[in-house]
Amino acid sequence: MIREGRDTDAEGFIALIGACWAEYPGCILDVDGEVPELRALATWFREQGGMLWAAEREGRVIGMVGTRPLKEDAAWEICRMYVDAAARGEGLAAALLGAAEGHAREAGAERMVLWTDTRFTRAHGFYEKHGYVRQGSIRILDDISHSLEFRYAKPARGLVVEALDAAAAASAERRLAEILIACVAEGASLEFLPPLPRERALAFWKGASAAVAAGSRVVLAAWLDGRLAGTVTLDLVAAENQPHVAGIQKLMVDPAARRAGIGRALLRRAEQAARAHGRRLAMLDTRRGSAAEALYRSEGWTELGGIPGFELDGARQPQETVFFWKAL
Repeated sequence: MIREGRDTDAEGFIALIGACWAEYPGCILDVDGEVPELRALATWFREQGGMLWAAEREGRVIGMVGTRPLKEDAAWEICRMYVDAAARGEGLAAALLGAAEGHAREAGAERMVLWTDTRFTRAHGFYEKHGYVRQGSIRILDDISHSLEFRYAKPARGLVVEALDAAAAASAERRLAEILIACVAEGASLEFLPPLPRERALAFWKGASAAVAAGSRVVLAAWLDGRLAGTVTLDLVAAENQPHVAGIQKLMVDPAARRAGIGRALLRRAEQAARAHGRRLAMLDTRRGSAAEALYRSEGWTELGGIPGFELDGARQPQETVFFWKAL
């Protein structure tokens, strides 16, 4: 059961946090010396303008999460997110996070932010699955655990497209791999055939992250109401006599989030990014007869021509690929 947290939960909160920290070497919970607010945590969140939740089972606290408003950019912070080891894998963490994010959105949050210790690798994977990406510098805490923390963030509401820097792109690899696998399974023309192994999908995005770090590629991500739901890449590598040309590739939208304008928003943002990088001409291609073809035509792209049998579909049957260009 998830309910509002109370100050009387202090003993349960402290036991839960202490057990979670004990899973990682060097993490020491010093309540009175460093986090005395745990003694009355519900009051602390209330005074911050936020809220605290507890998950309880048979009278014992097995999960918790809090959220509070920040001063900048209409952002809200997710804090004190912990789930007992024995209760993991049941969807409890997702339910707690959903409660906190939902409250923040109702309160007007435009962006969600959280900090997590660099040692908490399981937590990183959980947050990345829910659309958070690394952002900004590592925070150094002057505590007895010698903590270093990653900052994660994501848009909280609406349809938002953002460019990912190298750290953000690396942290998005797992979620982007999920989208790639789902799109290939649906028959998208993305240079892969189904079933696409997760390792291959991850390898592609690891290469994309490295290219972002090298400055040869731009990765754009789209969030819909806080869920990372689409992406497109912009290839900036060109021949010496084509420094003004960019290639738009891997435009994809999670099949569960289609018909919400995500693909169009990604395409337009990719064109803007190309212009910002000094490109005056862009090229792309797709399978003849696909939904992507209709999108490109509606956005003013010009067909260069098609090559029959240029690619295979999921049934290993040859299909025509059509090429487009657009002056930017």
